[in-house]
Amino acid sequence: MMGGYGMTGGFGFGWIFMILWGMLIIVGIAVLVKWMSAPSAADGRSGGAGKALNILRERYARGEIDEQEFQKKKHDLIQ
Repeated sequence: MMGGYGMTGGFGFGWIFMILWGMLIIVGIAVLVKWMSAPSAADGRSGGAGKALNILRERYARGEIDEQEFQKKKHDLIQ
């Protein structure tokens, strides 16, 4: 006898957990890479309202809209 371990050598279903652990590591690395490559609000690339607000500021700076319209649209975007 082999010390009560039988033919499997004492591993049993350990290979399943090894595969699951490897998959968990791969998924974790993929999530980390995606998180690190995502644009942040500090970059000014937050999308949505941040991008629209930047465009609004540019239009106001070029004189395409007056201050009253700028303030109204800015108020609408921030809410």
